[in-house]
Amino acid sequence: MTLKVQYKVNDTVHAEELSELFKASGIIRPVHDLPRLQKMIEQADIIITARDEGRLVGVARAITDFSYCCYLSDLAVDRSIQKSGIGKELVHLLREELGEQVSLILLASQEAMEYYPKIGFDKIDNGYKISRKS
Repeated sequence: MTLKVQYKVNDTVHAEELSELFKASGIIRPVHDLPRLQKMIEQADIIITARDEGRLVGVARAITDFSYCCYLSDLAVDRSIQKSGIGKELVHLLREELGEQVSLILLASQEAMEYYPKIGFDKIDNGYKISRKS
């Protein structure tokens, strides 16, 4: 299978296609709550998409002040094409948008802990969170 992936910064993304991508990627998100997904899209500061012949196959969704730090809230790639460099390229494009003066932070699932160091992230131990209720 030859991929013809096109990347775009702040592409239009619909809740339905984001839901399908989240399901295909294995990322745990509220895939059946389309209004919530739509709000997640609308409130993001940066969304970078990867599309193969128009189909959403990868996304990076981030919240930032464009000055000091950026939180990468979603990095998802369709499982069937993971390990093809799409996630790495999404992060690279996000870093280009942010510039070198902005730090990039994220929370990783247990399954992804080995992945992030491979694409340039350093593991940190000094963090806290208050979990959402649903």
